[in-house]
Amino acid sequence: MDMRLPQQQLYARYADVRRHTLALAEPLSDEDCCAQSMPDASPVKWHLAHTTWFFETFILERMEQGFQPFHSAFRVLFNSYYNGVGDKHPRPQRGLLTRPAMAEVRAYRADVDARIARLLASELDAEQSAQLATLITLGMQHEQQHQELMLTDVKHLLAQNMMLPAYLNTPLPPAPLAAPLKWVGFDGGLVEIGHDGEGFSFDNELPRHKQYLAPFALASRLVTNGEYLDFINAGGYFNAALWLAEGWDWVRGLGLKAPLYWRQDDKGQWQEFTLHGAQPLDLNRPVTHISMFEADAYAHWAGARLPTEAEWESAAAHQGLRQMHGHCWQWTSSSYAPYPGFQIAEGAIGEYNGKFMVNQYVLRGSSSATPEGHARASYRNFFPASARWQFTGIRLAR
Repeated sequence: MDMRLPQQQLYARYADVRRHTLALAEPLSDEDCCAQSMPDASPVKWHLAHTTWFFETFILERMEQGFQPFHSAFRVLFNSYYNGVGDKHPRPQRGLLTRPAMAEVRAYRADVDARIARLLASELDAEQSAQLATLITLGMQHEQQHQELMLTDVKHLLAQNMMLPAYLNTPLPPAPLAAPLKWVGFDGGLVEIGHDGEGFSFDNELPRHKQYLAPFALASRLVTNGEYLDFINAGGYFNAALWLAEGWDWVRGLGLKAPLYWRQDDKGQWQEFTLHGAQPLDLNRPVTHISMFEADAYAHWAGARLPTEAEWESAAAHQGLRQMHGHCWQWTSSSYAPYPGFQIAEGAIGEYNGKFMVNQYVLRGSSSATPEGHARASYRNFFPASARWQFTGIRLAR
């Protein structure tokens, strides 16, 4: 297929992202891919279809001559939250979609991929070419977000099975011995945060702006399972003085005593469910799958606090800070809100981030499930304070 070099390079990146999504589903059965374990999670089959829907709806429908949908019902079935597109299948009922079958979803992906390739090879003027490149890049970043969600959602699904089946049938290597926790100090002052304009960013990372910080310190590494176990053994889940009021009501109402995937065996030994199945609790591994409520309570118990997102970002490049990326998303004390001067894009694409800027907290960094190359210092992840099925952990501040 005849493409100019920039279009060839763009399609090569597109094809790599699309192949990786299918590779993540490869260890799963069709039955695994259809089930939904809770309203906040989605079936893998839905992720495979929705990421394809994104390219069909926001690119092909706009730019393909003689556009015809792969299947007219898919516009509703695989719309996530874009009210500007139209009706949506209810999110809690995505697990009821036994049809279309996985084979048809794979055919849908292949069809859209072929049509994107043809569109890239077509005669486009400079404005159309730039618009296409922008939308494909956004679609790839969107799909990488769903690649991480596929892993978090399937982990939650498999954890509901008393057989505790592994997603990956390979050994989980032990974590290296945790380095002593040290405090890395920063002078603060007037700092700039937000995306610097180099490469891709989501709209919620803009505009770059100045913010004043008082002097502060960040822990040199993440809190470990062993340290969090000390908090449990000290009665942390039963000490109201450590908890935010809403967090205390939440933890007592659910009767929680440990992170999401921790269990004690019949001998009282702690285990952790992982993508590699149930494993003895590795005391050196960063604690994960905890809510902001739990992270905040631990920080109070440890005589510290959670960082603000501005502190985290301004310090991110410091050589003395370890595990900033690739382990777990790190809760901050910052509410998810627009930056000064934030602008929402026109049309349904504008619904991507802005409308969720309420009742959520910002997380920074990236996790072991984040696709390679997807993370950056200015990235703003966000979840409600009670969310803990994501790979979320703790970096202390003071």
